[in-house]
Amino acid sequence: MHIVHVFIRVKEDRVEEFKTATVENARSSLQEPGVARFDLIQQDDDQTRFTLVEVYRTLEDAARHKETGHYKHWNESVGPMMEEPRTRIIYRNVFPDESGWG
Repeated sequence: MHIVHVFIRVKEDRVEEFKTATVENARSSLQEPGVARFDLIQQDDDQTRFTLVEVYRTLEDAARHKETGHYKHWNESVGPMMEEPRTRIIYRNVFPDESGWG
């Protein structure tokens, strides 16, 4: 599995707009055969901070995701909403093993 956590800080006046756009992107992403999970979480003590938890079956699936129309639309539309450039950390799963990701 190829697991990516994307850390995002959004402008305070764009939080709701960002959530709407990102939920739409997440729903579309879950329709991709190579996507095992695509979660959007919001930091409790700072409502402008979000994390995307993306789990792809392969590195190639992650690359294909970035070629989809819904990702390109999301990327273009949320760029102006961000307070700072997003960052990411890549992980690999330990438990559950790949069969446990559904």
